[in-house]
Amino acid sequence: MQGLLLLVFVKHVHLPFIRDIHTHYTRTGLYGYWGNKGGVTVRMSLYGHTICFMNCHLPAHMENTEQRLDDFEKILEMQFEGENIPSTLDHDVLFWFGDLNFRIADYGIHFVRESINNKRYNLLWEKDQLNMAKKKEAFLQEFIEGPLQFKPTYKFDLYSDVYDTRDQKSLFWFNEKKRKPAWTDRILWRVKNLCQHASKEGEFSEEEQTISVTLNNYISHMSYGISDHKPVTGTFGLELKPLLSDPLITLNPEGEWSAEHDVLISYSAVPEFPSSAWDWIGLFKVAFRHVNDYVTYAWVEDDEISSNKDSKQVYMSAAEIPDMGGEFLLCYYSNNLQSIVGISQPFQIQPNRTLIEKDLTQEENSWMQKPDNLESLDEF
Repeated sequence: MQGLLLLVFVKHVHLPFIRDIHTHYTRTGLYGYWGNKGGVTVRMSLYGHTICFMNCHLPAHMENTEQRLDDFEKILEMQFEGENIPSTLDHDVLFWFGDLNFRIADYGIHFVRESINNKRYNLLWEKDQLNMAKKKEAFLQEFIEGPLQFKPTYKFDLYSDVYDTRDQKSLFWFNEKKRKPAWTDRILWRVKNLCQHASKEGEFSEEEQTISVTLNNYISHMSYGISDHKPVTGTFGLELKPLLSDPLITLNPEGEWSAEHDVLISYSAVPEFPSSAWDWIGLFKVAFRHVNDYVTYAWVEDDEISSNKDSKQVYMSAAEIPDMGGEFLLCYYSNNLQSIVGISQPFQIQPNRTLIEKDLTQEENSWMQKPDNLESLDEF
């Protein structure tokens, strides 16, 4: 893909319960050979429930509704690499968002702008191409979207909140019409349990519902002006009944940690954990953002010093421990699962007193030499 990015940020407390992370991208531009249009997808297991995020950039222009739907169906049909990974629509929760490029049909530009100026957005909803498609296309009817209670997010003059006023020029310098405002930037979601229930009779009890999604807000941000689109955000509450309650790995630092001596880590694994010789334990600052942000690490097999049926011990060399100390935590990374499967509570590493005393001595000596240096400068 070109210029389409999908990032997932997770609080530390949830990391040991996120597993089976896979990514995929689908090109749809130029019959699948060009990445200017398409989708990028991230999926994972969260407390045993399957979650999928799909960011799409679909074809532009009013007349390309069918092409947008065809491209989205193609993106939905992609398969993640690996065994026993569900298809996109078989995930418990699927979030679909991006520049979907659906427009407002039938109404003229002046009616659309006047409706927007009067904040009568509801007059435009029934002619929104995505809303219209959801009524006809079975695969879209299961997607939910919050109310469009904000101004259409396209097309604006740069660095302004004014809709398209510039004279547009096409490839051969023929004048193009000004763009009609549209809600091109959207966020939708789909809950599998609700979809399955919709086809059955009877009520869906709270005891049966193991996962639910609640939309807290759905807004645009008019202050951003670097694009002819205005960004849209959605804040959701995700409630689920955990299918997993214990981490695969429990680990802790042993004793007081400092760079003055080698340090020990103890950890234990659940019986079914698929360990590997390539597993490692990393030392991270508490504000780390990526698995590659480790300060240092130890291999669980090469650096093991003791083992019994209940736990194992691994050491880290004093030379690898930060001299200045601070607050850190330990993470166990599984090579087979390609994810962090255990995380310690934050703990303190004490500063290296020997190094600090050495620095203070050097600083004192430096200050003692300064008067001589000043005298020599005066003499010069």
